[in-house]
Amino acid sequence: MSTTATSATTILTAVDRCDRCSAAAKVVAVMPSGSELLFCRHHFTEHEAGLVELGATIIEPAAELV
Repeated sequence: MSTTATSATTILTAVDRCDRCSAAAKVVAVMPSGSELLFCRHHFTEHEAGLVELGATIIEPAAELV
């Protein structure tokens, strides 16, 4: 089961880039193994269902919430 979390300690900076396209990262997906994937908003939306199915924890830093 996936949980969506907002974490004040997770801060994405301008150097954090999407693992799919190199755009600015807006969302962090932490996989059950502990590895992290960074996504821009577009690619997160595209892959969200698959990430949830795999049990990823989704972190959207508070500064990124709209």
